[in-house]
Amino acid sequence: MSTIDTMLNLKTWAVVGATDNKEKFGYKIFKVMLDAGLEVYPINPGVSEILGQKCYSALKDLPKKPDAVDVVVPAKVGEAIMRECAELGIQNVWLQPGADAKQVIQVAEELGLTVVHHACIMVELRKKEA
Repeated sequence: MSTIDTMLNLKTWAVVGATDNKEKFGYKIFKVMLDAGLEVYPINPGVSEILGQKCYSALKDLPKKPDAVDVVVPAKVGEAIMRECAELGIQNVWLQPGADAKQVIQVAEELGLTVVHHACIMVELRKKEA
């Protein structure tokens, strides 16, 4: 089973960079994951609620540890998110296109995280449902 398939079977996710702006990928990704029946927590310190779900300021604020984190933030933020995942014991990270800069991938791999990059979770979830 590929890393992508393994990750798509995980049930509890956090989306770092989720947003209430319907034009942005952080919103679209969060919605597709919710619609796919996943337990998903939005992370964005500047937003209080997305699609009726409480939005959290940081991964450490979640009520439970997610199985995986989908990352939809710029590379300069992504490196810190990789370190936070490692500190919290979150092993699986999915770097969305645009968040998958070489240095973020390198930091994640150095920390021993399982990383999916150069793939969009929305596309992969739709393939799975087809």
